[in-house]
Amino acid sequence: MNTARTRKQNDSQPSARRRNPLDLLMNSGLGKLLRGIGVAPRQDSGESLLDIADALLSLRGRASGPALASAFFDLYEATDLKARQDFLAKVHDLHPADSTAIDKAIALWNEKQDEASALALNEATESPCRRLINQLNLAPQGTPRLINLREDLLAVPRSARSAGLAALDRELEGAFTAWFNAGFLELRRIAWDSPASLLEHIIRYEAVHEIAGWDDLRRRVQPADRRCYGFFHPQMRNDPLIFVEVALTAQLPGTIREIIAEERESVDPLEASCAIFYSISNCQVGLKGIPFGNHLIKRVVGLLKEELPHLGTFATLSPVPGFARWLAKEQGADARVPGPGELRALAARYLVNAKGQGNQPLDPVARFHLGNGARLEAVHANADLSPNGQKQAHGVMVNYLYDLDEIETNYFALTELGTVAHSKAVQALFEETEGKGGKKPGKAKGQDTVPA
Repeated sequence: MNTARTRKQNDSQPSARRRNPLDLLMNSGLGKLLRGIGVAPRQDSGESLLDIADALLSLRGRASGPALASAFFDLYEATDLKARQDFLAKVHDLHPADSTAIDKAIALWNEKQDEASALALNEATESPCRRLINQLNLAPQGTPRLINLREDLLAVPRSARSAGLAALDRELEGAFTAWFNAGFLELRRIAWDSPASLLEHIIRYEAVHEIAGWDDLRRRVQPADRRCYGFFHPQMRNDPLIFVEVALTAQLPGTIREIIAEERESVDPLEASCAIFYSISNCQVGLKGIPFGNHLIKRVVGLLKEELPHLGTFATLSPVPGFARWLAKEQGADARVPGPGELRALAARYLVNAKGQGNQPLDPVARFHLGNGARLEAVHANADLSPNGQKQAHGVMVNYLYDLDEIETNYFALTELGTVAHSKAVQALFEETEGKGGKKPGKAKGQDTVPA
């Protein structure tokens, strides 16, 4: 987005070549507004940001909210990254919860227990930083500018994040979770005739299989057997939040080359039997942790079933980004890379048995799809021969199958029991690891899926 690009360019310029951002603000019309309501920002940009935040949380801020919010972002975006992060580290601690107001509201509730006292208690317990976030959202393009602000926060190394910074991040994540509820977002198809600015975003944001220029992009969005869909927010009309690329195929693919190769054979959509989700890219770093990817896939499945009701299989061709790292720990960093058959068996063992926090799959892509109720359907060797595919997973890719009749069952088994749903073909791979340190899962009665 333009504000993000401007900030990054400013951060890279020598400070000697930049005018003082506070002087620029105070000499503008917004500076006149600040003086008019009694705000006299200090010369340090980070401290003056705190002054404007104080004003936004005061009665003056409520009266002049949009203009003050605009003044804040004008100064914030003209300030260097260190000063921005210094501000973010301080603002939560300088605006703690009002314990006196909370005690009074509790006493009033205990006395009356009516609707008015409940509302008063709710208002008293609202975080001042949450109120500040809501006030800042009143600025022109307030929502994407707040996303950029959180991107600055997330750029602080986790080991260096204070308790106040972590608390501010929770407030931002909570606000974004409400604002970016999938019910409020627009699902749109992205095609070759979409605005050029949107297509440029797709090239830049693609995070799974790099798009090598405009010709490559055309091959992914223009042919009749290709689709691309994205979620959009009303304030970000041509800047997607997340998008998915889809290939219509005659059968379940085992290599990414079958999908993105320049010389591939096209398929008549009316003769296709599978819809393959082969790339899902989150676009906004500042929206990390906001759960709308699962809604995107389910909505796209619904659209495709309406358009092409004969489609019978909805699946992915997915990377396994944590496999090579896990294998190096299991076998030693200097161990030889196993052959294709052994690689498939080891990858199956990793995806089904390797668990992380909450007894959930260790692999992030597996955690996403299995957490959406998909089933691990097949494991392929030599499926992604790109440098990134070799580095992450020694070329291994997998299919996750979305069987709409089993999604809820699979989801329950994973979240409640830690059970990874997988097919008989994957079960057979476990038999190859018996006697080699592998753990064979037991079969769930009456199902193709087996518990880990």
